[in-house]
Amino acid sequence: MKKLIKKAAIGMVAFFVVAAGGPVFAAVGDQGVDWSKYNGDYGNFGYDHDKFTIAQIGGTYGGSFVDQATYSTQVASAIAQGKRAHTYIWYQVGGSQEVAKAALDRYLPKIQTPKNSIVALDYESGASGVKQANTDAILYGMRRVKAAGYTPMYYSYKPYTLANVNYKQIIKEFPNSLWIAAYPNYEVTPVPNYSFFPSMDGISVFQFTSTYVAGGLDGNVDLTGITDKGYEGGNATKPDTDTPATDDGKDANEVTPNEIQEGMTVTIKFSATNYSTGQAIPKWVKENSYKVLQKSGNKVLLDNIMSWVAASDVQALDTGGSNSTGNTQTHIVQSGDTLSAVASKWGTNWQELARQNSLSNPNMIYTGQVIRFTGGQSGTKSRTYTVRSGDNLSSIASRLGTTVQSLVSMNGISNPNLIYAGQTLNY
Repeated sequence: MKKLIKKAAIGMVAFFVVAAGGPVFAAVGDQGVDWSKYNGDYGNFGYDHDKFTIAQIGGTYGGSFVDQATYSTQVASAIAQGKRAHTYIWYQVGGSQEVAKAALDRYLPKIQTPKNSIVALDYESGASGVKQANTDAILYGMRRVKAAGYTPMYYSYKPYTLANVNYKQIIKEFPNSLWIAAYPNYEVTPVPNYSFFPSMDGISVFQFTSTYVAGGLDGNVDLTGITDKGYEGGNATKPDTDTPATDDGKDANEVTPNEIQEGMTVTIKFSATNYSTGQAIPKWVKENSYKVLQKSGNKVLLDNIMSWVAASDVQALDTGGSNSTGNTQTHIVQSGDTLSAVASKWGTNWQELARQNSLSNPNMIYTGQVIRFTGGQSGTKSRTYTVRSGDNLSSIASRLGTTVQSLVSMNGISNPNLIYAGQTLNY
Protein backbone atom coordinates (compact mmCIF):
# COMPACT_ATOMS: atom_id res chain seq x y z
CA MET A 1 0.00 0.00 0.00
CA LYS A 2 2.81 2.43 0.89
CA LYS A 3 4.58 1.72 -2.38
CA LEU A 4 1.39 2.29 -4.34
CA ILE A 5 0.69 5.63 -2.65
CA LYS A 6 4.27 6.75 -3.15
CA LYS A 7 4.14 5.82 -6.82
CA ALA A 8 0.88 7.76 -7.24
CA ALA A 9 2.37 10.82 -5.57
CA ILE A 10 5.46 10.72 -7.81
CA GLY A 11 3.19 10.40 -10.84
CA MET A 12 1.24 13.47 -9.78
CA VAL A 13 4.40 15.55 -9.39
CA ALA A 14 5.63 14.48 -12.81
CA PHE A 15 2.21 15.17 -14.26
CA PHE A 16 2.14 18.76 -13.07
CA VAL A 17 5.69 19.37 -14.27
CA VAL A 18 4.63 18.34 -17.77
CA ALA A 19 1.48 20.46 -17.54
CA ALA A 20 3.51 23.46 -16.41
CA GLY A 21 5.80 23.13 -19.41
CA GLY A 22 2.95 23.05 -21.92
CA PRO A 23 0.08 25.38 -22.74
CA VAL A 24 -1.27 27.42 -19.85
CA PHE A 25 -4.89 26.68 -18.99
CA ALA A 26 -6.80 28.80 -16.51
CA ALA A 27 -8.76 25.74 -15.41
CA VAL A 28 -5.87 23.66 -14.04
CA GLY A 29 -6.73 22.84 -10.44
CA ASP A 30 -10.33 24.03 -10.71
CA GLN A 31 -12.94 22.00 -8.85
CA GLY A 32 -16.42 21.24 -10.12
CA VAL A 33 -19.34 18.85 -9.98
CA ASP A 34 -21.40 16.59 -12.22
CA TRP A 35 -25.17 16.34 -12.37
CA SER A 36 -27.92 13.92 -13.35
CA LYS A 37 -31.68 14.23 -12.83
CA TYR A 38 -31.14 13.53 -9.12
CA ASN A 39 -29.62 17.00 -8.79
CA GLY A 40 -32.91 18.62 -9.80
CA ASP A 41 -33.91 20.98 -12.58
CA TYR A 42 -31.16 23.50 -11.81
CA GLY A 43 -28.39 21.40 -10.26
CA ASN A 44 -26.42 22.37 -7.18
CA PHE A 45 -22.84 23.45 -6.60
CA GLY A 46 -21.00 22.60 -3.42
CA TYR A 47 -18.80 25.66 -2.92
CA ASP A 48 -18.30 29.20 -4.16
CA HIS A 49 -15.01 28.19 -5.81
CA ASP A 50 -16.62 25.53 -8.05
CA LYS A 51 -16.02 26.44 -11.67
CA PHE A 52 -17.63 23.76 -13.83
CA THR A 53 -20.26 21.06 -14.10
CA ILE A 54 -20.76 18.08 -16.40
CA ALA A 55 -24.48 17.41 -16.88
CA GLN A 56 -26.06 14.16 -18.09
CA ILE A 57 -28.11 14.52 -21.27
CA GLY A 58 -29.39 10.94 -21.11
CA GLY A 59 -28.10 7.53 -22.02
CA THR A 60 -28.54 4.02 -23.27
CA TYR A 61 -29.02 0.90 -21.21
CA GLY A 62 -28.14 -1.79 -23.72
CA GLY A 63 -30.32 -0.17 -26.38
CA SER A 64 -33.06 1.34 -24.20
CA PHE A 65 -32.87 5.12 -23.95
CA VAL A 66 -33.54 7.28 -20.90
CA ASP A 67 -33.43 11.02 -21.58
CA GLN A 68 -32.71 13.48 -18.76
CA ALA A 69 -35.48 16.10 -18.65
CA THR A 70 -33.23 18.21 -16.39
CA TYR A 71 -30.37 18.57 -18.89
CA SER A 72 -31.27 21.86 -20.59
CA THR A 73 -32.20 23.69 -17.39
CA GLN A 74 -29.06 22.43 -15.65
CA VAL A 75 -26.88 23.71 -18.50
CA ALA A 76 -28.64 27.08 -18.44
CA SER A 77 -28.31 27.22 -14.64
CA ALA A 78 -24.55 26.66 -14.77
CA ILE A 79 -24.08 29.30 -17.47
CA ALA A 80 -26.27 31.72 -15.49
CA GLN A 81 -23.92 31.38 -12.54
CA GLY A 82 -20.84 32.02 -14.66
CA LYS A 83 -19.71 28.37 -14.60
CA ARG A 84 -18.47 26.18 -17.46
CA ALA A 85 -21.07 23.59 -18.49
CA HIS A 86 -20.19 20.30 -20.19
CA THR A 87 -22.10 17.11 -21.10
CA TYR A 88 -21.96 13.38 -20.43
CA ILE A 89 -23.84 10.41 -21.85
CA TRP A 90 -24.64 7.24 -19.91
CA TYR A 91 -22.94 4.76 -22.28
CA GLN A 92 -24.00 1.24 -21.35
CA VAL A 93 -23.26 -0.20 -24.78
CA GLY A 94 -21.22 -3.25 -23.77
CA GLY A 95 -19.16 -4.20 -26.80
CA SER A 96 -21.81 -3.27 -29.37
CA GLN A 97 -20.99 -0.58 -31.91
CA GLU A 98 -24.57 -0.91 -33.17
CA VAL A 99 -25.94 0.18 -29.77
CA ALA A 100 -23.23 2.85 -29.57
CA LYS A 101 -24.26 4.23 -32.97
CA ALA A 102 -27.90 4.45 -31.91
CA ALA A 103 -26.93 6.32 -28.74
CA LEU A 104 -24.72 8.83 -30.53
CA ASP A 105 -27.30 9.32 -33.30
CA ARG A 106 -29.83 10.19 -30.61
CA TYR A 107 -27.80 12.44 -28.32
CA LEU A 108 -25.15 14.26 -30.35
CA PRO A 109 -27.73 16.45 -32.15
CA LYS A 110 -29.22 17.40 -28.74
CA ILE A 111 -26.02 18.68 -27.08
CA GLN A 112 -26.64 22.12 -25.56
CA THR A 113 -23.13 22.96 -24.36
CA PRO A 114 -20.81 24.94 -26.66
CA LYS A 115 -18.83 23.39 -29.49
CA ASN A 116 -15.48 22.07 -28.28
CA SER A 117 -16.91 21.51 -24.77
CA ILE A 118 -16.53 18.08 -23.15
CA VAL A 119 -18.86 15.25 -24.10
CA ALA A 120 -17.93 12.32 -21.86
CA LEU A 121 -19.01 8.69 -22.26
CA ASP A 122 -19.92 7.16 -18.88
CA TYR A 123 -18.86 3.52 -19.15
CA GLU A 124 -19.23 1.98 -15.70
CA SER A 125 -21.62 -0.95 -16.17
CA GLY A 126 -22.80 -3.46 -18.76
CA ALA A 127 -19.40 -4.35 -20.25
CA SER A 128 -19.26 -7.44 -22.43
CA GLY A 129 -16.83 -10.27 -21.72
CA VAL A 130 -14.66 -9.24 -24.67
CA LYS A 131 -12.20 -6.48 -23.75
CA GLN A 132 -11.37 -5.51 -27.32
CA ALA A 133 -15.02 -5.26 -28.33
CA ASN A 134 -15.65 -2.97 -25.35
CA THR A 135 -12.66 -0.84 -26.27
CA ASP A 136 -13.72 -0.62 -29.91
CA ALA A 137 -17.23 0.49 -28.90
CA ILE A 138 -15.76 3.22 -26.70
CA LEU A 139 -13.34 4.40 -29.38
CA TYR A 140 -16.17 4.44 -31.92
CA GLY A 141 -18.13 6.74 -29.62
CA MET A 142 -15.21 9.05 -28.90
CA ARG A 143 -14.49 9.39 -32.61
CA ARG A 144 -18.12 10.34 -33.20
CA VAL A 145 -17.93 12.94 -30.42
CA LYS A 146 -14.78 14.45 -31.92
CA ALA A 147 -16.24 14.46 -35.43
CA ALA A 148 -19.26 16.35 -34.09
CA GLY A 149 -16.95 19.11 -32.84
CA TYR A 150 -16.72 18.29 -29.13
CA THR A 151 -13.94 17.16 -26.78
CA PRO A 152 -14.32 13.42 -26.08
CA MET A 153 -13.70 11.93 -22.63
CA TYR A 154 -14.07 8.48 -21.08
CA TYR A 155 -15.51 8.17 -17.54
CA SER A 156 -15.27 5.16 -15.25
CA TYR A 157 -13.48 3.65 -12.25
CA LYS A 158 -9.94 2.30 -12.40
CA PRO A 159 -10.76 -1.32 -11.38
CA TYR A 160 -13.68 -1.51 -13.81
CA THR A 161 -11.56 -0.04 -16.59
CA LEU A 162 -8.63 -2.40 -16.03
CA ALA A 163 -10.97 -5.39 -15.97
CA ASN A 164 -12.95 -4.53 -19.09
CA VAL A 165 -11.12 -2.02 -21.32
CA ASN A 166 -7.76 -1.68 -23.04
CA TYR A 167 -7.52 1.91 -21.84
CA LYS A 168 -4.04 2.56 -23.26
CA GLN A 169 -5.56 2.26 -26.73
CA ILE A 170 -7.93 5.04 -25.76
CA ILE A 171 -5.26 7.44 -24.52
CA LYS A 172 -3.02 6.63 -27.49
CA GLU A 173 -5.69 8.01 -29.81
CA PHE A 174 -7.12 10.54 -27.33
CA PRO A 175 -4.33 11.66 -24.96
CA ASN A 176 -5.36 12.90 -21.50
CA SER A 177 -9.00 11.99 -22.11
CA LEU A 178 -9.75 10.00 -18.94
CA TRP A 179 -12.16 11.09 -16.21
CA ILE A 180 -11.63 8.57 -13.42
CA ALA A 181 -13.37 8.19 -10.05
CA ALA A 182 -11.76 6.96 -6.81
CA TYR A 183 -13.03 7.72 -3.30
CA PRO A 184 -11.14 7.16 -0.03
CA ASN A 185 -14.44 6.86 1.89
CA TYR A 186 -17.94 8.31 2.00
CA GLU A 187 -17.25 11.13 4.44
CA VAL A 188 -17.70 14.74 3.27
CA THR A 189 -14.61 15.52 1.19
CA PRO A 190 -14.30 19.16 0.02
CA VAL A 191 -10.80 18.82 -1.50
CA PRO A 192 -9.01 15.99 -3.35
CA ASN A 193 -7.09 13.40 -1.35
CA TYR A 194 -4.24 12.55 -3.70
CA SER A 195 -3.17 9.61 -1.53
CA PHE A 196 -6.05 7.83 -3.24
CA PHE A 197 -5.35 9.09 -6.74
CA PRO A 198 -6.02 6.28 -9.26
CA SER A 199 -2.53 6.04 -10.74
CA MET A 200 -3.13 5.67 -14.49
CA ASP A 201 -1.78 7.48 -17.51
CA GLY A 202 -4.01 9.97 -19.31
CA ILE A 203 -6.24 11.25 -16.46
CA SER A 204 -7.47 14.82 -16.96
CA VAL A 205 -10.35 14.90 -14.47
CA PHE A 206 -10.25 13.16 -11.09
CA GLN A 207 -13.61 12.50 -9.42
CA PHE A 208 -12.43 12.34 -5.84
CA THR A 209 -15.70 11.95 -3.92
CA SER A 210 -19.41 11.28 -4.17
CA THR A 211 -19.93 13.15 -0.87
CA TYR A 212 -18.58 16.57 -1.80
CA VAL A 213 -21.19 17.98 0.59
CA ALA A 214 -23.46 16.37 3.19
CA GLY A 215 -26.26 14.51 1.45
CA GLY A 216 -24.15 13.58 -1.58
CA LEU A 217 -22.70 15.37 -4.61
CA ASP A 218 -19.86 14.29 -6.91
CA GLY A 219 -16.71 16.42 -6.55
CA ASN A 220 -14.13 16.65 -9.36
CA VAL A 221 -10.83 18.39 -10.00
CA ASP A 222 -9.47 19.40 -13.42
CA LEU A 223 -5.81 18.34 -13.70
CA THR A 224 -4.97 19.58 -17.19
CA GLY A 225 -7.28 22.48 -18.01
CA ILE A 226 -9.59 20.34 -20.14
CA THR A 227 -12.70 22.02 -18.68
CA ASP A 228 -11.60 25.23 -20.45
CA LYS A 229 -12.59 23.52 -23.69
CA GLY A 230 -15.45 25.44 -25.26
CA TYR A 231 -14.81 28.38 -22.94
CA GLU A 232 -11.44 29.67 -24.10
CA GLY A 233 -10.88 33.25 -23.05
CA GLY A 234 -13.65 32.94 -20.48
CA ASN A 235 -16.43 32.91 -23.06
CA ALA A 236 -18.44 30.09 -24.57
CA THR A 237 -17.31 29.27 -28.10
CA LYS A 238 -19.97 30.23 -30.65
CA PRO A 239 -21.58 26.88 -31.44
CA ASP A 240 -22.60 25.79 -34.93
CA THR A 241 -25.76 24.21 -33.54
CA ASP A 242 -28.73 25.82 -31.82
CA THR A 243 -28.07 25.90 -28.07
CA PRO A 244 -30.97 27.69 -26.38
CA ALA A 245 -29.89 26.44 -22.94
CA THR A 246 -26.59 28.30 -23.22
CA ASP A 247 -28.39 31.40 -24.53
CA ASP A 248 -30.96 31.26 -21.71
CA GLY A 249 -28.17 30.92 -19.17
CA LYS A 250 -26.41 34.01 -20.53
CA ASP A 251 -29.67 35.97 -20.32
CA ALA A 252 -30.21 34.89 -16.71
CA ASN A 253 -26.63 35.80 -15.83
CA GLU A 254 -27.41 39.39 -16.84
CA VAL A 255 -30.47 39.72 -14.57
CA THR A 256 -29.87 42.46 -11.98
CA PRO A 257 -31.27 42.45 -8.41
CA ASN A 258 -33.87 45.04 -9.47
CA GLU A 259 -35.02 42.69 -12.25
CA ILE A 260 -35.64 39.68 -9.98
CA GLN A 261 -39.35 38.83 -10.25
CA GLU A 262 -41.88 36.39 -8.83
CA GLY A 263 -41.73 33.03 -10.62
CA MET A 264 -38.01 33.16 -11.34
CA THR A 265 -35.75 30.37 -10.10
CA VAL A 266 -32.75 31.60 -8.12
CA THR A 267 -29.91 30.34 -5.98
CA ILE A 268 -28.52 32.10 -2.92
CA LYS A 269 -24.99 33.35 -3.51
CA PHE A 270 -22.27 31.68 -1.45
CA SER A 271 -21.16 35.17 -0.38
CA ALA A 272 -24.52 35.83 1.31
CA THR A 273 -24.33 35.70 5.10
CA ASN A 274 -27.75 36.51 6.57
CA TYR A 275 -31.47 36.30 5.85
CA SER A 276 -33.36 39.60 5.88
CA THR A 277 -34.26 38.80 9.51
CA GLY A 278 -30.56 38.85 10.44
CA GLN A 279 -30.29 35.12 11.06
CA ALA A 280 -27.27 33.37 9.55
CA ILE A 281 -27.84 31.43 6.33
CA PRO A 282 -26.59 27.80 6.66
CA LYS A 283 -24.26 26.56 3.95
CA TRP A 284 -26.63 23.80 2.83
CA VAL A 285 -29.26 26.41 1.95
CA LYS A 286 -26.84 27.95 -0.57
CA GLU A 287 -26.41 24.62 -2.37
CA ASN A 288 -30.00 24.52 -3.67
CA SER A 289 -32.32 26.47 -5.98
CA TYR A 290 -35.63 28.12 -5.12
CA LYS A 291 -38.65 29.72 -6.76
CA VAL A 292 -39.33 33.37 -5.92
CA LEU A 293 -42.79 33.43 -4.34
CA GLN A 294 -42.97 37.16 -3.62
CA LYS A 295 -40.92 40.30 -4.01
CA SER A 296 -41.18 43.24 -1.64
CA GLY A 297 -38.84 46.18 -2.16
CA ASN A 298 -35.33 44.78 -2.26
CA LYS A 299 -36.29 41.44 -0.66
CA VAL A 300 -37.54 38.16 -2.13
CA LEU A 301 -39.45 35.31 -0.46
CA LEU A 302 -38.12 31.89 -1.46
CA ASP A 303 -40.11 28.64 -1.51
CA ASN A 304 -39.13 25.53 0.50
CA ILE A 305 -37.22 27.60 3.06
CA MET A 306 -40.04 30.21 3.19
CA SER A 307 -37.52 32.92 4.06
CA TRP A 308 -36.87 36.48 2.91
CA VAL A 309 -33.47 37.20 1.36
CA ALA A 310 -32.02 40.38 -0.10
CA ALA A 311 -32.43 40.43 -3.87
CA SER A 312 -28.74 41.33 -4.16
CA ASP A 313 -27.89 38.04 -2.41
CA VAL A 314 -29.53 35.81 -5.06
CA GLN A 315 -28.53 34.85 -8.60
CA ALA A 316 -31.21 34.24 -11.22
CA LEU A 317 -31.03 30.79 -12.83
CA ASP A 318 -33.76 31.56 -15.37
CA THR A 319 -35.72 34.57 -16.58
CA GLY A 320 -39.05 33.13 -15.50
CA GLY A 321 -39.90 32.24 -19.09
CA SER A 322 -38.60 29.79 -21.67
CA ASN A 323 -36.10 28.21 -19.30
CA SER A 324 -38.79 26.98 -16.90
CA THR A 325 -39.96 23.39 -17.06
CA GLY A 326 -43.51 23.74 -18.33
CA ASN A 327 -44.73 20.41 -16.90
CA THR A 328 -43.57 21.00 -13.34
CA GLN A 329 -46.39 21.01 -10.79
CA THR A 330 -46.18 22.16 -7.17
CA HIS A 331 -48.00 21.29 -3.95
CA ILE A 332 -47.80 23.17 -0.66
CA VAL A 333 -47.84 20.59 2.14
CA GLN A 334 -50.90 20.80 4.39
CA SER A 335 -51.27 19.46 7.92
CA GLY A 336 -51.78 15.69 7.75
CA ASP A 337 -50.25 15.28 4.27
CA THR A 338 -47.95 12.35 3.55
CA LEU A 339 -45.58 12.05 0.63
CA SER A 340 -47.51 9.00 -0.61
CA ALA A 341 -50.75 10.98 -0.64
CA VAL A 342 -49.14 13.86 -2.53
CA ALA A 343 -47.64 11.38 -5.02
CA SER A 344 -51.02 9.74 -5.58
CA LYS A 345 -52.44 13.12 -6.58
CA TRP A 346 -50.10 13.21 -9.58
CA GLY A 347 -50.17 9.51 -10.40
CA THR A 348 -46.58 8.88 -9.35
CA ASN A 349 -44.92 7.30 -6.28
CA TRP A 350 -43.29 8.70 -3.16
CA GLN A 351 -39.85 7.47 -4.24
CA GLU A 352 -40.00 9.67 -7.35
CA LEU A 353 -41.05 12.71 -5.32
CA ALA A 354 -38.26 12.03 -2.83
CA ARG A 355 -35.74 11.98 -5.69
CA GLN A 356 -37.05 15.09 -7.44
CA ASN A 357 -37.17 17.09 -4.20
CA SER A 358 -33.90 15.76 -2.68
CA LEU A 359 -35.69 14.46 0.41
CA SER A 360 -33.25 12.48 2.54
CA ASN A 361 -36.09 11.34 4.84
CA PRO A 362 -39.42 10.99 2.97
CA ASN A 363 -41.24 10.59 6.30
CA MET A 364 -40.32 14.12 7.35
CA ILE A 365 -42.19 16.73 5.38
CA TYR A 366 -43.60 19.82 7.01
CA THR A 367 -46.60 22.12 6.66
CA GLY A 368 -45.86 24.88 4.16
CA GLN A 369 -43.13 22.92 2.33
CA VAL A 370 -43.34 23.13 -1.45
CA ILE A 371 -43.18 19.74 -3.22
CA ARG A 372 -42.48 19.77 -6.96
CA PHE A 373 -43.19 17.09 -9.54
CA THR A 374 -41.97 17.12 -13.13
CA GLY A 375 -44.30 14.90 -15.14
CA GLY A 376 -42.98 11.98 -17.13
CA GLN A 377 -40.42 10.86 -14.58
CA SER A 378 -42.58 8.13 -13.07
CA GLY A 379 -42.76 6.32 -16.40
CA THR A 380 -39.02 6.30 -16.83
CA LYS A 381 -37.47 2.88 -17.03
CA SER A 382 -35.82 1.83 -13.78
CA ARG A 383 -32.02 1.94 -13.75
CA THR A 384 -29.95 -0.86 -12.28
CA TYR A 385 -26.76 -1.04 -10.25
CA THR A 386 -24.63 -4.16 -9.71
CA VAL A 387 -23.32 -4.46 -6.16
CA ARG A 388 -19.53 -4.56 -5.89
CA SER A 389 -17.34 -6.01 -3.16
CA GLY A 390 -17.16 -3.58 -0.24
CA ASP A 391 -20.43 -1.83 -1.08
CA ASN A 392 -23.14 -1.12 1.45
CA LEU A 393 -26.59 0.40 0.90
CA SER A 394 -25.54 3.74 2.34
CA SER A 395 -22.56 4.13 0.00
CA ILE A 396 -24.62 2.93 -2.99
CA ALA A 397 -27.44 5.38 -2.22
CA SER A 398 -24.92 8.23 -1.94
CA ARG A 399 -23.31 7.28 -5.24
CA LEU A 400 -26.64 7.00 -7.09
CA GLY A 401 -28.17 10.14 -5.61
CA THR A 402 -31.02 8.29 -3.92
CA THR A 403 -31.83 7.09 -0.38
CA VAL A 404 -31.38 3.83 1.53
CA GLN A 405 -35.14 3.78 2.14
CA SER A 406 -35.83 4.01 -1.58
CA LEU A 407 -33.41 1.18 -2.40
CA VAL A 408 -34.94 -1.02 0.30
CA SER A 409 -38.47 -0.34 -0.95
CA MET A 410 -37.76 -0.72 -4.68
CA ASN A 411 -35.83 -3.97 -4.23
CA GLY A 412 -37.87 -5.67 -1.47
CA ILE A 413 -34.84 -5.87 0.82
CA SER A 414 -35.82 -7.30 4.21
CA ASN A 415 -32.39 -6.79 5.83
CA PRO A 416 -30.52 -3.66 4.62
CA ASN A 417 -27.27 -5.07 6.06
CA LEU A 418 -27.43 -8.14 3.82
CA ILE A 419 -26.50 -7.40 0.22
CA TYR A 420 -23.96 -9.32 -1.84
CA ALA A 421 -21.48 -8.70 -4.65
CA GLY A 422 -23.15 -9.29 -8.02
CA GLN A 423 -26.65 -8.45 -6.74
CA THR A 424 -28.65 -6.22 -9.11
CA LEU A 425 -30.48 -3.29 -7.51
CA ASN A 426 -33.16 -1.16 -9.16
CA TYR A 427 -33.14 2.57 -8.43
